[in-house]
Amino acid sequence: MPNNAKLTIGDKSYDFPIVKSTVGNDGIDISKLRAETSYITLDDGFANTGSCKSKITYIDGEKGKLWYRGIPIEVLAENSTFTETAYLIIYGELPTRKQMSAFSQKVLRNAGLHEAMMHFFDGSFPFSAHPMSILSSLLNSLGCYYPHMATNRREQDLEYFDDAAAMLLSKVRTIAAMAYRMKNGLPLIYPKRDLGYSQNFLHMMFTEPYHEYYPHDDITKALDLIFILHADHEQNCSTSTVRMVASSGANLFASVSAGVCALWGPLHGGANQRVLQMLQEIHDSGDDGSKFIEMAKSGKARMMGFGHRVYKTYDPRAVILRKAAERVLKIVKLKDPLMDIAMRLEERARNDSYFIERNLYPNVDFYSGIILKAIGMPIDMFTVIFAIGRMPGWIAHWKEVAEQEKGKISRPRQIYVGYDKRDYVKMRHREGEFPSDYEADESRTYTHDSGLIEK
Repeated sequence: MPNNAKLTIGDKSYDFPIVKSTVGNDGIDISKLRAETSYITLDDGFANTGSCKSKITYIDGEKGKLWYRGIPIEVLAENSTFTETAYLIIYGELPTRKQMSAFSQKVLRNAGLHEAMMHFFDGSFPFSAHPMSILSSLLNSLGCYYPHMATNRREQDLEYFDDAAAMLLSKVRTIAAMAYRMKNGLPLIYPKRDLGYSQNFLHMMFTEPYHEYYPHDDITKALDLIFILHADHEQNCSTSTVRMVASSGANLFASVSAGVCALWGPLHGGANQRVLQMLQEIHDSGDDGSKFIEMAKSGKARMMGFGHRVYKTYDPRAVILRKAAERVLKIVKLKDPLMDIAMRLEERARNDSYFIERNLYPNVDFYSGIILKAIGMPIDMFTVIFAIGRMPGWIAHWKEVAEQEKGKISRPRQIYVGYDKRDYVKMRHREGEFPSDYEADESRTYTHDSGLIEK
């Protein structure tokens, strides 16, 4: 294998080193490209650009593989909890029993919010506020209540990293649950010390006065699986946002708050929400799904929750969640026409040559949407659930950036295609704002009402 890649521009050739990966795509180090050639690369959407080296997650989209720290997602889904998986992602190895106990206790103790923050849920936000907006705002505001963890000084922020990480993992679900209850005019429910991670979240969401909510074990397990399967996914939009913000020296709270904002976009975190919206539209049209499938095959409709930009075969997370969805639907015995439509679409897509040939299999968003609806989660909380699950990955990537001794601030280049000075002057000349002889004397500087034009 070559150690360098050769780039030829005109009659000149340049060598750039090959960067080897542990597994997967190798890269070409073009960090000196502009200095040596005066050219830059153009890669809209960064689909072919490696923005960093990372040890956290590996994806092979061609073969349907997803590993956290080298461990296949199937193994973690079968044998791990979300809290243990979070430790693995953040710290790079599975915890010992002693480490797991200490970490779990730290997460458990940090579930409650500073009492002064509770006033945010008492009129500071309108009832119409989206839970993602509240979540982003309050995650960032945590730095105000714990300023020693949010100094924007790398050495001190890393010194308190363990506390900040446990705090974010714990409080993100408390903020989410309280945002839901505030929006629906329900009394706020405090977390309990004797409940597990996902069970505690469901307790804070759905407990009513004089009626404690204790979810079925399979429902708790299904939510835990959703969190595990969303915990990290390489350099997606929100994770790349967290890393970019972190590269400026920003603290952990500010960085993950920015990640929430990126995740909120419908092209990123809103996919499972759009699955339910699609199902509702099919139902409202009087279709049982059959007509919609034919419309999708003819290009007249789009099947939301099918196919994936990264995976060219079955999304490995979808395989796991499909079984969980079946268990949850049996438990809740939900008589919902949308679920019937969803199952019909899923069965057809998994057995129709049109979808198989195009790798349009149901993905993680399809099944997670079904599970969340079945357990009573409102649709505007779907992306919030995604954010809770993705928190370990954001934290781990912030840590990876912060620990770089010679880390650089992210600062992409651009290829400018707008007006240059001459175009602007010509345009103003046509409108009578410049002398007609400006082309004859290019050294002159002309002024007009909107400012100064220099040569």
